[in-house]
This record gives sequence, structure tokens and C-alpha cells, in this order.
Amino acid sequence: MDTTTVVGVIVGALFLTGLIGALIPAVPGPLFILIGALLWGIVTHFTVIGVGRLVILAALATLTLLVNFVAGPLGARRSGGSRWGVGGAVVGAFFGLFFGPFGLVLGPVAGAVAGEMLHAGNVEGSFRTGVGALIGTAVGLAADFIVAIAMIGLFLWWVWRA
Repeated sequence: MDTTTVVGVIVGALFLTGLIGALIPAVPGPLFILIGALLWGIVTHFTVIGVGRLVILAALATLTLLVNFVAGPLGARRSGGSRWGVGGAVVGAFFGLFFGPFGLVLGPVAGAVAGEMLHAGNVEGSFRTGVGALIGTAVGLAADFIVAIAMIGLFLWWVWRA
């Protein structure tokens, strides 16, 4: 088996890991895809995947990191939550890190509900803020997955057209 084939298998594994990771909170799926594209570029001496194309993929990966960082708190805020609910969502996301993927989904929700309850004491408004945080987190994960597919699609298009 030649080097290009072995690297192609490794790149495919990185892409698959990236797709799966895009659906799991706190796993930077697009980063795995970027690393795979960079590896391909290095092995092929940047003939097809050059610096400009890597910058495009890096920008997309960075975009997903930013979206995931603000999605839960933004969802809490858009649902009518106060700064307490948004702050609670951020604190909940931090504590959710210690409980794996489910903690990263439920942490912002619990934090938003707790923050609103401490601030206003309104159960209905607190749960509305928590649902907003959950919807925001889900939208962030969906955006992560869509961008991961787009990154792989761009890579495959560029390699196929070469």
C-alpha cells in the first residue's frame, strides 16, 4: 500500500470522527476535519489543498466554535431570560463539562433555569429560559454538523476537480 492510500484512510477516519464529533457537545468536530485536510495537504505537497483552501476550512471551523460558544446563552436570552438566566447558562455549561456530553446539553438548561429562579422566582419564565437555552444548544449542534458536512464537501470537490 502506498503512502497516499494510507494517508487517505487516516484522513477518512479523521473526517468521520469530525462528523461524529460535530454532534457531540464540546468535541470540536470541524477541527478534526481541518487536521485531516492539513495532513492531506502536507502529504500531497499542497498541490490541491493549498494555504488559501486551508484558510477557508480554518475559518469555517472557527465559525463553529464561536456559534457553539454563544448558542446556548443566546437561546436563553432570546426566550426572554434576563442576564441572570444567561449567566446561569454559561455557569451551567462550565459545570456540564464535568458530566460529559449530556452535562454539556443539560448544564446550560439547568443553569438558565436556576439563574432565572434566583433572579425572578418565576417558575414559568425560568423554564422558558431553560427551553431557550436547550433550543440554542441544539441549533449550535445542527450548525456544527452542517458546517462539518460543508467542509468535507469542499475538500472532496477540490480533490476531485484536481
